Amino acid sequence: MSESGKKALEEFMQGLRKRNPHQDEFHQAVEEVATSVIGFYLDHDQWRKAQILERLTEADRIISFRVSWETDDGDIRAARAWRVQFSNALGPYKGGLRFHPDVSESVLKFLGFEQVFKNSLTGLPMGGAKGGANFNPKGKSDREVMRFCQSLMTELHRHIGENVDVPAGDIGVGSREISFMFGQYMRLENRWAGVLTGKGSAFGGSAVRKEATGYGCVYFCEQVLEEIGEGLEGKAIAISGSGNVALYSAEKALQKKAKVLTMSDSDGFIFAKDGLTPEQLEFIKDLKEVRRGRIREVSDKFPEVVFHKGEKPWRVDCEIAMPCATQNEIDSDSAEALIKNGVSVVCEGANMPTNAKAAELFREADVVHAPGKASNAGGVAVSGLEMSQNSMRTSWSREQVDGRLQEIMRHMHSRCVDYGKKDGKVNYIDGANIAAFQKVGEALLAYGVV
Repeated sequence: MSESGKKALEEFMQGLRKRNPHQDEFHQAVEEVATSVIGFYLDHDQWRKAQILERLTEADRIISFRVSWETDDGDIRAARAWRVQFSNALGPYKGGLRFHPDVSESVLKFLGFEQVFKNSLTGLPMGGAKGGANFNPKGKSDREVMRFCQSLMTELHRHIGENVDVPAGDIGVGSREISFMFGQYMRLENRWAGVLTGKGSAFGGSAVRKEATGYGCVYFCEQVLEEIGEGLEGKAIAISGSGNVALYSAEKALQKKAKVLTMSDSDGFIFAKDGLTPEQLEFIKDLKEVRRGRIREVSDKFPEVVFHKGEKPWRVDCEIAMPCATQNEIDSDSAEALIKNGVSVVCEGANMPTNAKAAELFREADVVHAPGKASNAGGVAVSGLEMSQNSMRTSWSREQVDGRLQEIMRHMHSRCVDYGKKDGKVNYIDGANIAAFQKVGEALLAYGVV
């Protein structure tokens, strides 16, 4: 980066931090994008005069509200919820809802900002948004979760619509929560509309939606490997997490004859030195999706699978790392361990799971690093396909949806290569950021002052 670029970047980030104090996650997400695009931005006077970068880092609106609900014991509880509608330059706001005690305005702003660029890369007409609440569904009964979801939708329904804002699921929000919220939306609005994605197949959901983020991550990883003349078969993969993204990344990786060595949750990680078997993965899916159990229980059932309490899976020998848990789970120590143990590709299944220092270490070590805004976009891509099916009052087969998903991931990979390849190597972070920024920026320029 030129000296003028460094100076412009620092001045921009100083202003952003001043306007958004104490929002570290948001600062990190913006700085990653701004670092990639600042050269392009400075070279285009029209973009600078229109303040495209400044406008794209300011959310259209942030809605904050209280959610009051009643426990099974009759106690009243209150949580805080948000919907961050970041940009609808390319289409209706689109992004998930997250229920987790760590949810904050900063986290949702970072996620909403990332969503703008992720949705741009898919090529589908979707803007970016994110929402959620600092509510923990863990340990709650179905009826408690239902009451919370109904209370949240009582306020949220005023701000969403199939042509306005279409939320989906995220951490803590699965088919159960989506179903409760959708039922309440119909009750309040007296109409059926495709206003949420991730719905059940019986009432407007799409095939492959549950699997889409994980499958898409593997499809993107295949494209990355093909770019460097390699394949996925036989590759040793370390996966973190055991939610939908991790489960279905593992499933598709096994179908592609790769070796899945690890999975994890907040208690620690499991390690299968010869790779998980399909039988073991089916047990984990039942454990996590049905019984809502802990990953340590896998070792009780299968003694050959070793549980490592309180540790992350980044110190095992692997060729590919797929962080699928949460933001900033790979720090500099984890990155150094992965590099030492032979990792060649990091393909992100979660949103911003790699912190800035770790990303720098991967770059210096020539580790190919695919950012989540590209490699985990399969979920929102199929959400977009669900929106299309709802609009047309039709449904597509599993084969049709999966085929479209693969096509979208190939298209996204091509855009990253087109904008990120230099001297025979692809910088996927720069490629994804510049490709997405240019598309959204062109729309804002066309609209004039909005």
